[in-house]
Amino acid sequence: MIEAVIINGLVSAGVYALLATGFSLIFGAARIINLAHTAFYMLAAYLIFTLATTLGLNLWLSIVLGVAAVTFLGVLTYRFIIARVRIHDTTTLIVTIAITIIIQEVLLIAYGGHFRSVPAMVAGYTELLGVRVTYQSLLTLGVVLAVMLGIWLILMKTRLGTGIRSTAQDREVANLMGINVPRIEMITMGLAVALAALAGALVAPLFSLEPHMWTHPLVMVLAVVILGGLGSIKGSLMGAVILAFSETLVVFYAPAGAYLKGAMALTIMLLVILLRPQGLFGVSFEEER
Repeated sequence: MIEAVIINGLVSAGVYALLATGFSLIFGAARIINLAHTAFYMLAAYLIFTLATTLGLNLWLSIVLGVAAVTFLGVLTYRFIIARVRIHDTTTLIVTIAITIIIQEVLLIAYGGHFRSVPAMVAGYTELLGVRVTYQSLLTLGVVLAVMLGIWLILMKTRLGTGIRSTAQDREVANLMGINVPRIEMITMGLAVALAALAGALVAPLFSLEPHMWTHPLVMVLAVVILGGLGSIKGSLMGAVILAFSETLVVFYAPAGAYLKGAMALTIMLLVILLRPQGLFGVSFEEER
């Protein structure tokens, strides 16, 4: 049983880590709380379903086209909608949740409320520690590890990463140092949406698709980034692991686990926040001021 918990927990943690890292990137660089983040995740999954199943394109080509199209749409959304209202935090929250509802309603009209599925990228399974594990799950873990390593290399070893980190630390000083802050913010938004779209591509073969599939991931992403510390990539990774495994443990060991998993994960977040309000790796509120 514990082996199954570990494997399923790692898969969930990987998906949450991709979503939370993207959320933290755009919050850190532009101080935007993007509530449409998981809507792009859902849109990517549906677009891949359409390209691969309805139009009959090659699945891998569908994934590339789906992730690219959603990333482009995310950048356009930022450029023409979010960037115009971003100085007003409350307006930004309302606008991004409105974008989410629009995407949800469009998908409901186009696909109805029926459950859909995408073929596995890699068929078959193997046994690890006596547990049957699909190759799709192993592929998901491998992609997550590779992408997170790539994000770390971008942030720490490239000029773009220096620009993102500088903008996140102090937007005004970064601008005075010659960094094109609006360009950095737009690139960061594209990177964040690309991570969400990639997460959608990875879960499409693992879970059923339906037009409300954005809600639970959004709650969990918010919990992860608050638990880890707003804007902290390291905190997002740690928070994703903690909450994913707490969900998995409840599902496996509690009789009503499927209904209680979200509540248990959020309870853990609240307990940590009561002890450490800034999160595990966030700066103190006094330092922020």
